[in-house]
Amino acid sequence: QVQLVESGGGAVQAGGSLRLSCAASGSTFSINTMGWYRQAPGKQRELDAAVSSSGSTTYADSVKGRFTISRDNAKNTVYLQMNSLKPDDTAVYYCNAAVRSGTWTRYYDDYWGQGTQVTVSS
Repeated sequence: QVQLVESGGGAVQAGGSLRLSCAASGSTFSINTMGWYRQAPGKQRELDAAVSSSGSTTYADSVKGRFTISRDNAKNTVYLQMNSLKPDDTAVYYCNAAVRSGTWTRYYDDYWGQGTQVTVSS
């Protein structure tokens, strides 16, 4: 079993910053891509940023220049530094990881965190 536990959400005013963290635990033999997604009320879940095991990153256009994703492989943890927050960034943010649980499998399965609320007021 693999668990992803997120922290760092909250309420801020526009222009403020938050830092989200997500720690993976359990059967985490190898972790490939880790990412952050958001889901606003009435909308589909969408990717904000992702980082590969080697450190390559990708960002949605809407967050480029404002959000920074990073990871600490030794701690199986991914971070999302969010700056210059806007009311449109209000959403539940979910952590995602592609995890290979052990040597008995060569496949990576997708896991999700429980979500953390980010609310940005104008």
